[in-house]
Amino acid sequence: MSVGVCAAALAAALTAPAEAAPAGAAPAPTTGKQTPHWQLKDSGTDVRFRGLAAVSRRAAWVAGSKGTVLRTTDGGAHWRTVSPPGAAELEFRDIEAFDARRAVVLAIGEGEASRVLRTDDGGATWTESFRNTDAKAFYDCLTFFDRRHGLAMGDPVDGTFRILSTSDGGRSWKMLPGAGMPAAQDGEAGFAAGGQCLVTSGPRDAWLATGGGAHARVLHSADRGQTWTAADTPIPAGDPARGVFALAFRDRTHGIAVGGDYRADQASPRAAAVSGDAGRTWTTAAQPPPAYRSGVTWLPHTGSAALAVGPTGTDLTTDGGRTWKTVDTGSYDTVDCTPDRGCWASGEKGRVARLE
Repeated sequence: MSVGVCAAALAAALTAPAEAAPAGAAPAPTTGKQTPHWQLKDSGTDVRFRGLAAVSRRAAWVAGSKGTVLRTTDGGAHWRTVSPPGAAELEFRDIEAFDARRAVVLAIGEGEASRVLRTDDGGATWTESFRNTDAKAFYDCLTFFDRRHGLAMGDPVDGTFRILSTSDGGRSWKMLPGAGMPAAQDGEAGFAAGGQCLVTSGPRDAWLATGGGAHARVLHSADRGQTWTAADTPIPAGDPARGVFALAFRDRTHGIAVGGDYRADQASPRAAAVSGDAGRTWTTAAQPPPAYRSGVTWLPHTGSAALAVGPTGTDLTTDGGRTWKTVDTGSYDTVDCTPDRGCWASGEKGRVARLE
């Protein structure tokens, strides 16, 4: 499949009738004779945005280094700095938004550097709802099943991954018992690379991505994080820089995993895998992305199209993750799409883009 054919397929995916679109969703964008492409939006900063939460084609949040959080409500034409006060020393790696006014952001790091904050007024004010006090713990990602129930995950402590749970939209968190978590491999951890090492689909299913151990694994919970099962993936591991970096499930059955080796001078063969059984088994993509990828998302209303991003480009699949073709060579760390076909990407040097 040529890049031109991929672009045409992407155009078809973005402009196909959206019978499944919710009431009130914006109409599909008109592409005319232009093929879909990333259009950079001036964020006004040069920080790295590894956290991204797409709300719609007009509204999105990004979070990154130096405690920076930005928000747009006009499709990226203007960005408002809504960073929490006193957060300049924090490293934000994940943000989850319920709408244009309510969001939860995760700061990563050892000990008290790992924190969760929430805003209910578009970032005008923030409330810290969790601060890690265990010097051995390091939190990587968070996710929500709905507006109330969510999880956050941390690297293994005493041999098991740490899982936090919230039932009030991230206003408070509790540690879940570790008895339902499989033992971690030596050196195994999550990657806080693009906010997609912990994802959900539906009201109860969650998946957790790992690397660094002998095998790159995906852990699955069907009961909101109480118990987990682990499955090996074919994505290379065996090194602290290798493993599964991001996951995307379009329903509780069909998933895509991407990753590889994040070092620029190292090859990343078998950088993508697919699952058709809720993550119990994984198969190497027949034609994977050509390099390490840190973000992945399903395109809305297609059932088989998805985008993966990384420092060396964006890849498109139109067959559920089995084959991939590069459609852009710009650097991005993470990607997210909304039901009204608002697809956003963000990354280094203040890069934020929307698919046009």
